[in-house]
Amino acid sequence: MPPGLSRSTPWLFGREVLIGEGASATRALQWRLLRNCSITPRQLGIVYGSLCAVSLLIAAGFFAQGAPLVLAFAGVELLAVGAALLVFARHAADHETLTLVGRSLQVEQCSGSRLARTDFAADWLTVEPAAGQGSLVELSSRGQSVRVGRFLRPELRGAFARELRLALRRTPVSDVPPADAKTDTN
Repeated sequence: MPPGLSRSTPWLFGREVLIGEGASATRALQWRLLRNCSITPRQLGIVYGSLCAVSLLIAAGFFAQGAPLVLAFAGVELLAVGAALLVFARHAADHETLTLVGRSLQVEQCSGSRLARTDFAADWLTVEPAAGQGSLVELSSRGQSVRVGRFLRPELRGAFARELRLALRRTPVSDVPPADAKTDTN
């Protein structure tokens, strides 16, 4: 465990992280909300490869019996399934990451190949449900607005919003020594 981080954390969704390396590392609180993906891209490739092998083997048997159209239809079918799996795989790594460093909250939203980043000053940020109970959590400040929580179950979004509000109200732990502490200026 990196130095400076506590072993027990009061956070249900977030975790304490160090940003940077060495003595210049900054403590931060981070929430990483990921899409629930039940199959890895490698497993998906293996399943698709197996499907292709079995389908083409059966189609080749029909081709050998004098039915060449079966092979053509099997090829079209496998291309369609491959395209659908490709669309699925593009969004397998979708995520939302919220990072609270000092009094600044950075929201990063990744959907497919699109990445959007929004920075908020924690002092002016409001955290509210977008439409009602179980809806996405809306973060807004000074004309900017972002909705987060799409990868959380609706019944957990309220608890996530409460945790985020609590973290925003907390006084950040400063890495700067107090004004009355003696420092060496050599």
